Amino acid sequence: MSLIDYPDIDLMMMDIADQLSSELKSALMTHDHVTFAVPGGTTPGPLFDTLSSLRLDWDRVTVLPTDERWVGPSHERSNARLIREKLLTGPASAARFRPLYVDGVTPEQALAGLNAAVEPLMPINVLLLGMGVDMHTASLFAGAQGLDEALDASAPPLAVTRPAGQPEPRVTLTAPALAGALSTHLVVTGDDKRAALERAARLPVREAPVHAVLTNATVHWAP
Repeated sequence: MSLIDYPDIDLMMMDIADQLSSELKSALMTHDHVTFAVPGGTTPGPLFDTLSSLRLDWDRVTVLPTDERWVGPSHERSNARLIREKLLTGPASAARFRPLYVDGVTPEQALAGLNAAVEPLMPINVLLLGMGVDMHTASLFAGAQGLDEALDASAPPLAVTRPAGQPEPRVTLTAPALAGALSTHLVVTGDDKRAALERAARLPVREAPVHAVLTNATVHWAP
């Protein structure tokens, strides 16, 4: 794990945008097509605003959510909605988008088809992740139904998890898919999450699922 401290969030977001842009451009120099996996939530919003305006060959980039709540694409809790509204605009609107939600079926019923669609996108070229104070990342939550399957070394790219206390099931990239990314950036903000990150480094992955990606991650922290 490489840890970078920043004095404030604005500077951190600018620096991460520069790094992601550079890595995407480098990957596009050696690959016909690249995969860029990103979270939903509120934290990456300012970062997406910057990235969406950058000039690169977005038509050769597939944007993949790291996870998705099992809600429709217009739902307020949909990660796809946030990604479309904040990242896939301006020049970045030329990127391909691979949603992780299928209408009219359960996530378990959709999983085989979703895995078949995502498998050709592996390995992820550039991965952006967040972390909760509970040490979850993507939709890998400690104690969640489906976590063991998602942590299994032979797991396919996607799994279904049902975190306790959450209103809907999730489809998430699994631990091997996340750990196999060629470049990983983890964004952490605030003192509480910094303390959680330090705990996660000492805990087993079932108690701190973010541990699954820490070995090769560049962690960006700002207060």
